[in-house]
This record gives sequence, structure tokens and C-alpha cells, in this order.
Amino acid sequence: MDLSSWLERRADRTPGDLAIRFEGTDYSWAALHREMRRMAGALAALGIGRGDRVAHLGYNNPLFLVLLFACARLGAMLVPLNWRLAIPEHRIILADAEPALLLYEDAFAEPASRLGARALALNAFVAAAAHAREREADASSSLEAPVLVVYTSGTTGRPKGAVLTQSALSWNAVNSTLMHDLTGEDHVLTTLPMFHVGGLNIQTLPALHAGARVSLHRRFDPAATLAAIAQARPSLTVLVPTQLAALIEHPAWPATNLSSLRAITTGSTIVPRPLIEAIHARGVPVIQVYGATETAPIAIHQTRREAFASVGSCGRPALHCEARIVDADGHEVPRGERGEILIRGPNVMTGYWRNPTATAAALVDGWFHTGDIGHVDARGDYYIDERKNDVIISGGESIYPAEIEAILLEDVRIAEAAVVAREDSRWGEVPVAVIVRRAGADLAAAEVLALFRDRIARFKHPRAIVFAASLPKNALGKVLRHELRRALSAGEV
Repeated sequence: MDLSSWLERRADRTPGDLAIRFEGTDYSWAALHREMRRMAGALAALGIGRGDRVAHLGYNNPLFLVLLFACARLGAMLVPLNWRLAIPEHRIILADAEPALLLYEDAFAEPASRLGARALALNAFVAAAAHAREREADASSSLEAPVLVVYTSGTTGRPKGAVLTQSALSWNAVNSTLMHDLTGEDHVLTTLPMFHVGGLNIQTLPALHAGARVSLHRRFDPAATLAAIAQARPSLTVLVPTQLAALIEHPAWPATNLSSLRAITTGSTIVPRPLIEAIHARGVPVIQVYGATETAPIAIHQTRREAFASVGSCGRPALHCEARIVDADGHEVPRGERGEILIRGPNVMTGYWRNPTATAAALVDGWFHTGDIGHVDARGDYYIDERKNDVIISGGESIYPAEIEAILLEDVRIAEAAVVAREDSRWGEVPVAVIVRRAGADLAAAEVLALFRDRIARFKHPRAIVFAASLPKNALGKVLRHELRRALSAGEV
């Protein structure tokens, strides 16, 4: 048995029922199942088998979901690529994952041709799959097989591939079902990119697991999202804070009928309270969820019943998940005290792809060390106080200062550099680079910004360059980022 049995069972029970609606096209369960069998057969004909990786570069599309299930049937692994990344960043990921095949949408034909991988246009592949021999289920397949490798950066700025098994996705789907009271009667609207576990795993895959219907948008657009809520009448959707802000600021927001929504789920960062209150004022519960790529991601969450009563909390551990908050020595702290959040459960990754050192540091005795700082209040609700290793969350995307700083320090005119977050009304946070020039060096802000051109994704580029005489440090010489953030906010640098 493998993950593709979800489609097989639904196609057997309710073959004609609507599963996914995308850009005016309806996909029934029977159609999805048939497409999966053909796609699995076409992959097998190309030599893809157990343990192989298949990369995907493209926007949201039902074919991406079919590809995931086809990989599951073969025991292969899907490597979704963030289309917002620059070509050098994709090359690093592909060099690490070593996919046997890269499938790309037509819009990404030019960058795909420059990535040096065995690449094939998704449309051409699907056309060929229509004539492929359909792949039957393999009796020897297992839900314990890895199926998804999602790359996330870390303190070094180098991406690491979190390996999630089919079982992890199944347990995550169960957690989501209990989190949302999800049933086959629900209608999920997905606008988040599915190359993130948030877009893929918080509601989209769980909806397919539950037999619910999914309306899928290629990309997020506030006007299209509000129109879909008013006209298609979904019952559930996931929106990160930047998306929530964009909807609230849109002229159509006040008149949009939200009455079909049982809840809006949000997360990926510390969610500003005014955003939640603005949604609550319209009578829609906002469910907060906490997790990471490494936890598939649902680890801690609110429910609809808890949403109005515990604004600002990310809830309590999911039913099939454990959470602890510990001090620097690994001892659990009393309620009210801050510490690192640890997560354990069947939804947690098995490790980082080909990175035993990083795996050993992150997974200790089965517990995933998030690096995030939080506390539990007297009622047992969890709160996130500080985020992982100074990561900047801008528009739902993670930006790691070390990656930007490494590029800055390649320039011999820069003696020191630190990148920190600055609050932003639209994106939540944006990166700002604070730079100490070398003695006698002539360096302008425009020259600094030019260092990032065609190197990393645009959303990672610093939004401001600040020159300073020195950086605040502790006795060991470590930059005090919290002090730097404070000084920037106060206009002291």
C-alpha cells in the first residue's frame, strides 16, 4: 500500500465526484486516478524507480499533485523547486538532490534549460503519458518510503532537503483532519504555492485524503481570491499574514461575502494580532498553526472552537504529535517560562537528504529541535516568542541572513556585514543590510545591491543598505542582532 491508494479508493467509491477545479477545468476522482496511473507508467518508462528523485519547477497545477502520487506509486521522491529562487540557487539544490528527471512548466523553459539537469516539459511529458502503459500498484510498496524532499535553508544559508515519508504525509493529513474538522463535504481553496509544505500539506493533501473538493489557483492574487471566496464559496482556506493583509487592504474586501468560510488558517510567522482581529470582526475564525518544513508541517494548532478565545496563541500539540519546551540543558521548563520548542511525532522528517551532520543536530532521541523560542501559558496554550536562528519571514518566505551576508563579504570593500529584519506594513518583514566598510573603501548602496543581481531570488535582496562604523557585539565577538534591530528601529544607525 502507498499514498496513491488515496486516489484509487476515491475513484472506486465516487469516480464521478469533483476532486479538483483549476482554471475552469474539473478533475474527477476517476480522472485523477487514471492520470496518476499513466504518469507513473511514463516515469517508469523513463527509468524512474524506487529511490529516484523527480524535480518539479512550476506554478500550482493539479498535475503537480498527480506527479506526487505517481512518485509514491513508484517509490520515487518528488523534489518541488521554489520558482522564486534564482538559477544559482536551483543549481545548488539540484546538485544535492541529483534528480533523475526535472519536469518544468512552459513558463520556466528558459531557466530549466540552464540548470544542467535532464529536463522535460511537463506538457510534453503528460502528452506522452497519455499513451503510456498504466502502472498498477506494487504489493511491495510501503508507506514508510520517502516521497517528498523539500529544501529549506539554515543558519549556514545552504539549503537542506527535509525528507518526508508517505507515512509522514498521511499522519499530517490526519492531524489536519482533526484540526479543521475536515470532511468530504468541505471545499478547500488553495492559493499558497505548493512547493511549500504549507500550501501542499496544511489543507490541500488533507482535503484529498478526506475526499473533499479543492479549488486550486495557479498563483495568489487578492482580487481573484476574494472573487473565489464570494462565488465558489469555499469552506476552508490557508492564507499567510501577507496574503491576509493584501485581502484586507483590497477595495473589494468590505463587500465580499465571507459567510461560506468555516475558518481561515494562518501561520508561517508570528501573526500580527490586528490581522486576526480584522478577520474575526467579519465573523470568521482564524486558526493559527505552528510547524516547520521538517514537521510536514502541522505540529501545534488551534481549532475553530479555540480561535476566538486564544488570539495570538498557536494552540496545542496536534493529536498525533508531541511538543516540549526546554532550557539550554534540555530540561523541560515550567509553564510561563521561555525555551526551545521540540517536536516529536510520526509526521516529523526522517532527516536531511545526504546530510547526517545536520540530521544529528536537528533530531535528538526522536525530537526535532526547532530552534524556535516559545512558552506555554497557564491554560496550556503555546506561544511563539522568537523565530528560528534570526530567520526573516517576508511575505511567507524564509530569508536566512547568512546567505545574504556570505554574498556581501565576497566584496573586499566590506569589512563586516549583518542582515536583520525590519518591520514592513506589506510584507511583515524585509531584510536590511548593515555594512561596515573597510578603511579607505569607496562603496555606495547601489553597488552593494548590484552584488545580488542574478545570484539569489529578488525577495531576498536587502530593501535597504545602512552603513555603520561598527556592529554591536558580545564579549565573544558575536553580532547582537537584537541590539542591531533595536538600533535600526530607533534610527541610531
